[in-house]
Amino acid sequence: MNQLHLVLSATFMIICCLFYGEIDLVASAATMAEIQQRGYLTVAVKDNIRPLGFRDKKGNLQGLEIDLAKRLASDLLGKPDAVKLQPVANSDRLPAVFDHQVDMAIARVTATESRSRIVSFSVPYYYDGTAIVTKNTAIKKLQDLAKRKIAVLNHSSTISYIKYFIPNAELVGVNSYAQGREQIESGKVDALAADVSVLSGWVQEYPQYQILPTKLSTEPLSVVMPKGLQYDELRRGINEAIARYTTTGWLKERTNYWRLE
Repeated sequence: MNQLHLVLSATFMIICCLFYGEIDLVASAATMAEIQQRGYLTVAVKDNIRPLGFRDKKGNLQGLEIDLAKRLASDLLGKPDAVKLQPVANSDRLPAVFDHQVDMAIARVTATESRSRIVSFSVPYYYDGTAIVTKNTAIKKLQDLAKRKIAVLNHSSTISYIKYFIPNAELVGVNSYAQGREQIESGKVDALAADVSVLSGWVQEYPQYQILPTKLSTEPLSVVMPKGLQYDELRRGINEAIARYTTTGWLKERTNYWRLE
């Protein structure tokens, strides 16, 4: 029994060492002073949403949010390459921050009241919103979609906006943007409603499509940061930087560069 106890105790100690050693290897949220001492930011980003965050043909991360992460690193730490970018799935954007795996997330996150209970948001760096894309050249404005079929992602907030602004349109639920495009290409629907940030990348990849000029909603995209007094200096530095990028026109220039609507 004593030998078994020793083996079990040793095994438990090894598992603990491995577990905590693994945790130490994962980037964690830090105070501004710790970040400056460490010498780099850790930022959760998207790598599959053109033109906010995506990979180019060489596999390099590109996009408005990638530019923003590098600019913040440059301003806060003195060099644009002082940042480690960590691609995440949508479901991991907030957990990566409040579980302290990264310093912040710049990953197409809409600032909402419910989310602000668990994380902090910066001032907005881009205003997203619901829009409609079509390749039917006869459709120029919302009124042209009356009694036509519009694809919408199932269970998305887009549905309520379409019902309000185009009440006589017929909505067709789809499970993905790819499925929505298939519905348009096959002639089963006339258009797709989704976020402007997504549709901007869509028309860049498929130039035969056009985004209608009217935005049906306005939703602020913000940098996600951890809550807590120890992060006040970090939050203040990011907010001041984004406000400066707005007033100097840098954000507008980068938004135009990435052809965001």
